Amino acid sequence: MRSPLLDLPGAVAADAPDADVAAHYGDLFAEQRALIKGEAVVDRSNREIVRVSGADRLKWLNDLTSNKLDTLKPGEWTQTLILDLQGRVEHHLTLVDDGEAVLAHVEPGTSEALIDYLDKMRFMLRVEVSSADDELAVISTADGDRYIPRAELNAGLGRMAGIWAYEALRIERHQPRLGLDTDHKTIPHEVGWIGEAVHLTKGCYRGQETVARVHNLGHPPRRLVFLHLDGSVDTLPPHGAPVIFESQEVGAVGSSVRHHELGPIALAVVKRTVPVDAPLLAGGVAATQEVIVPPDAGRNVSIDPAMRRRIR
Repeated sequence: MRSPLLDLPGAVAADAPDADVAAHYGDLFAEQRALIKGEAVVDRSNREIVRVSGADRLKWLNDLTSNKLDTLKPGEWTQTLILDLQGRVEHHLTLVDDGEAVLAHVEPGTSEALIDYLDKMRFMLRVEVSSADDELAVISTADGDRYIPRAELNAGLGRMAGIWAYEALRIERHQPRLGLDTDHKTIPHEVGWIGEAVHLTKGCYRGQETVARVHNLGHPPRRLVFLHLDGSVDTLPPHGAPVIFESQEVGAVGSSVRHHELGPIALAVVKRTVPVDAPLLAGGVAATQEVIVPPDAGRNVSIDPAMRRRIR
C-alpha cells in the first residue's frame, strides 16, 4: 500500500518493486550520509509482514526453513530461507520473535504465496499464520530494522532517507536482495547466504540435500560479485542487463545504485569460472570486480564474513 510519507515535500516515488515508498526526498547523497551516521530513518513500509503465532512457532519454522530458529531469543533478529525441493530459493525472510509471535518481513508481492505455503504445512501443530500488513510497517536505520504501528508512518519519525539510500548501503554491504539479485535458479551458496540465512548442521528441511551436497562435494555454478562501475557513464546498468567477459555473456546485473563515496556500484551474478580479476562490461558499462562469493565456494568452503563490507 502507498506510504503516506510520499506526501512529504520533495518525496519522489521509487520504481517497482519499491513504488509505494520514496526513492529520495531531494538529496540522495546527503540522505546516504545521514543514514550512515544514524541520523535518518528509511521508510520500507512496502515490505510485507507475516505473523506466525502459537506455542510451536519456533520449532515449526525451524523444521521448514534453512536457519536454526528453535533457540531464537525474543528480540533477536535473523534471516532464513524457504527452498524448493531442488534447493532453489523461494522466499527470504527477515524476522524477529517478540515473545508471543514471529514477525517476518518479505519482498513486496510475495507474502500471499508464503502464507499459503505455511498454512498448508501447519498440520496439528499449535501455530497460526496471518498477514500483519494492515497493522505494522517496517522502518530501517543504519542499526537495523524495526516494526512500528502503520498509523505512526508520519513526519514524526524524524529525518527521512529514501529507499535509494538504503539500497546504496545494502549493495555496499554485499547483501543480495531476493528477486533483484536472485532468479528462479538461485541456490543459497551462489549469493553468500550460507551462514547468514542457512545453518549447515541443523536438521532436515526442504532443499537441505542440495545445500549439503554442494557444500560437501561440489561448487555452485554461479557466484555473486560486487562491481565498481565506470563513473564517466551517465546511466546505471538496469536490472537484468547482461554481464560480458571477452565478448561472451557470463551473467546478469542485479541491483545498481550511485553511492556517495564509491560512485556507481552494482551486484551481479556471474559464472563461477569467470576469473576474479577479469574486467567486465555490465550493461555496456566497464566494471571491475570485488569477490563476494569465491570461485571455490562449496566443498566445505564458505564465504568469509570479512568479505562483507561494514558501514564506516
